[in-house]
Amino acid sequence: ECFVVVFPQQKINLEFYIDIHAHSTMMNGFMYGNIFEDEERFQRQAVFPKLLCQNAEDFSYSSTSFNKDAVKAGTGRRFLGGLLNDTSYCYTLEVSFYSYILDGPTTAVPYTEEAYMKLGRNVARTFLDYYRLNSLVERPLAPTPKTR
Repeated sequence: ECFVVVFPQQKINLEFYIDIHAHSTMMNGFMYGNIFEDEERFQRQAVFPKLLCQNAEDFSYSSTSFNKDAVKAGTGRRFLGGLLNDTSYCYTLEVSFYSYILDGPTTAVPYTEEAYMKLGRNVARTFLDYYRLNSLVERPLAPTPKTR
């Protein structure tokens, strides 16, 4: 359950919201994200799942989906995605109840408690990567030396 108290006069500054669920039919871990009119914001939102895919062998970026499905309008990611500012990213992290796929469609590895914990650690590592990358992108460029 998610309980949110909103004060209309205040702007909430939250960088990430990740709602975590188990999925009963799809394999691997994957994310749902929102669609935005602003193409740059939409592209920036894809960075975290792409980094997570590099860190976690059981995470599938190809199964990650960005949508505006009306059926999902009441979910945390959709509700908060419309409420928070442009630098906030809201996701649902889905992880299979059963297995993840390695090396093609024939190698299914059952999820264990240890494998779920490893994915959690990889999410934390991805935050480290994201903020390292973000600090490089936001850092002002050094002045170009003058040549004679």
